[in-house]
Amino acid sequence: MIDVVRTDRFEDWCQAVTEAFVPLDASRRDGGPFHGELRGATLGALRLYQVEAGSHRVRRTSRLIAAERGDYYKLGLQCRGGSVLSQDGRSVALRPGDFSVYDTTRPYTFTFDDPCRLLVLIFPRALLGLPAAGVGRLTATRFSGAGGLGGLISSFLTRAAEVLDDVDERDAHRLGGNVLDLLTTGLAGHLETRPADPDVARRALFTRAVAYVDTHLGEPGLTPGVIAAVLHISPRYLYKLFQSEGVTVASWVRRRRLEACGRDLRDPLLASCPVSLIGARRGLTDAAHFSRLFHAAYGLSPRDYRARQALCAQGQDVRPFLPGPWRGGTDGRPGGADHRR
Repeated sequence: MIDVVRTDRFEDWCQAVTEAFVPLDASRRDGGPFHGELRGATLGALRLYQVEAGSHRVRRTSRLIAAERGDYYKLGLQCRGGSVLSQDGRSVALRPGDFSVYDTTRPYTFTFDDPCRLLVLIFPRALLGLPAAGVGRLTATRFSGAGGLGGLISSFLTRAAEVLDDVDERDAHRLGGNVLDLLTTGLAGHLETRPADPDVARRALFTRAVAYVDTHLGEPGLTPGVIAAVLHISPRYLYKLFQSEGVTVASWVRRRRLEACGRDLRDPLLASCPVSLIGARRGLTDAAHFSRLFHAAYGLSPRDYRARQALCAQGQDVRPFLPGPWRGGTDGRPGGADHRR
């Protein structure tokens, strides 16, 4: 799905980039006319945006990081115009075809002196599968798109942005994996290191697996075989990935579906949606089975849970039921025997 924001108001642009990426301070040197356009699409656990905007500057400050850490890497690929990225005591000027990597957990500044167009890729840092200290040596450095792996990454991202309207959800997930693999290979070459130690690589693959689960909860056929095929691994290795996290594939999928159903049942905009449809929308198509699973996790039937939440919202119940299905702990993490099933 392509999300599009167009605005001639700089205040609205500031809000749009904060919602798309992480909280940012945006400013301009003059008060003349401004136009900004933001197009974004999901590629599995990644988001790819095409940004077109007039001259301005965005800053990720220590104050904003403290308020919302935002554990992501971003890649900025200049398509038109020029920009200057500063982070970790380095500054780099980017021209069309160049790209650079930056880290949302540390302050940075991105300055656009002229109207420009760029692509911005944002993804969880754990997905990259490279040592954070090593990537920290590459932030705010220039990767040329003129040739080599830099050129391949630049042209691949540019082409990916052009075809996003024609890519379905499953293909988009595969495309995201291809982008990530290519970027990891390119950065690892500059670090003169292997892409990752086995544990980092395993965690990155697990993160990709759970991201796929989250974007396909509504598919009743979301099986370990399907997930493994998308990740190009064997079902046996997929089982080992989840086992290393203390869960099974099936229990993880069930947990995420029930959590999504809980959110839907708390949503006042879905108050008129039948309970059975709430479950079906999240892949739990058997209404009786959905009700049994939900009651086992929440301690209430879906219908009673919705009613209790409605009373809480109206201030009629001073002891609201905890919104998370995993009642073994106050932090919402799985607990009890189900965590190990």
